[in-house]
Amino acid sequence: MENKENNQFRLSGFIDDNQYLRIEQFNAEKTKELQELYARILQLTDPDWQREGLQKTPLRVAKAIQFLTHGYNIDPKQIIQSATFNEDYRQMVIVKDIELYSLCEHHMIPFFGKAHVAYIPNGRITGLSKIARVVDAYARRFQVQERLTMQIRDCIQESLDPLGVAVVIEAHHLCMMMRGIQKQNSVTTTSAFTGVFMRETKTREEFIHLIGTQLH
Repeated sequence: MENKENNQFRLSGFIDDNQYLRIEQFNAEKTKELQELYARILQLTDPDWQREGLQKTPLRVAKAIQFLTHGYNIDPKQIIQSATFNEDYRQMVIVKDIELYSLCEHHMIPFFGKAHVAYIPNGRITGLSKIARVVDAYARRFQVQERLTMQIRDCIQESLDPLGVAVVIEAHHLCMMMRGIQKQNSVTTTSAFTGVFMRETKTREEFIHLIGTQLH
């Protein structure tokens, strides 16, 4: 089950070997309005908009866009604060290769890639999965990569008050690959640092080295 806030959740699973259960519930009023808008978009763009394959498309897209932007219903700081622990550990903690999927706010076209996040605790640590959840909470909104990078950094810094935070995101933007300049192999990299990662070159270089090293 995910994101039960705002009357919105998804539940799926197998009842037995042959029967698959899938229950979806979304905000009914919002879904109806979005469905009408997407139906109008189809009318304006597809000459054969009444064909069988498009009959339920407005409803599907209305639900999909709510899921793709469900980060607006999540407080990332609460995610961190729900699992913090006192621990006298003051070395670098890195969670790298966190998959992320987001929507470019300029064209509402996806961009996707990986986030690498590190922090140096100052007496408080958080569950490792919470770092990935913070990334997802901010990514599942209309975004630009630059802001996304800083939001992740600031959330961890403000929630844990560590000695420093480092975030690097590498992403492919379909707005550059499918339209416009159409450069399919381009990758956009952004970074944001606080504390010792900004002040100490050696610490920052260690982080960059570790996220580029295959240790597993």
